[in-house]
Amino acid sequence: MSSGSQLLAPKQRGSLTGRAAILALVFGLLLLTLAVPVRTWFAQRAEISGLQANVAAARDRVAELQILQERWTDPAFVVAEARRRLHFVMPGEVGYTTLGAAALPGAVPEQAGSPGSWYDKLWTALGQADQGVQLQVPTVP
Repeated sequence: MSSGSQLLAPKQRGSLTGRAAILALVFGLLLLTLAVPVRTWFAQRAEISGLQANVAAARDRVAELQILQERWTDPAFVVAEARRRLHFVMPGEVGYTTLGAAALPGAVPEQAGSPGSWYDKLWTALGQADQGVQLQVPTVP
């Protein structure tokens, strides 16, 4: 019996190693098979959390706009905004507008040499463009 058990021992080792290799191969194939769906799942979870953040920001914006809409339904707010933005005055009041904003404290003075109005800027740009273009007349042989 001892000689028979010695013959069986190497055979069992070989079959266990083969079984372990097959098990490792199956485990590796399972990992490869599950890798793509798991990666997709994580990407979808990240996208969902980003979209939830966008929805929360949109809800906050809607709440702000609803508050602003309620403010605009108040006639006193409308009058105050017309006075502030459009310089409207009530009948019997005198409206004043100050000119020369450079004299106000905290005002930024215009840079010397830069044109102040839009038409000065346009005229300067046209002059610069005109200097850079040279008309070439073709000669006829």
